[in-house]
Amino acid sequence: MKVQTVSKTGTGSSAAIVTNTNTSPFNIGFGVVVDGTVTYTVQHTFDDPGVGFSVWYSHPSVAAQTGNDDGNYAFPVTGVKVLVTAGDGTATLNLVQAGI
Repeated sequence: MKVQTVSKTGTGSSAAIVTNTNTSPFNIGFGVVVDGTVTYTVQHTFDDPGVGFSVWYSHPSVAAQTGNDDGNYAFPVTGVKVLVTAGDGTATLNLVQAGI
């Protein structure tokens, strides 16, 4: 099991973490750690990473958060990122995928 991490300071999107859709079970657990003041949303995509990510969907329960939070994906997604919509602090996304 390898923890993958991306961070975003200030508004905007972090880089995407590309997931492995060839694992079974696919399951992903993640947590976001906040340093300072931010409002953030964890987002996922179904786009082909070989072509590029363009359409993002907000996680149903980890959206518009201001403190540390966690969640999971039980269904395959091809990428995950953190979007900071307000504040000048840092949101750090730590992601662990089953089977990796």
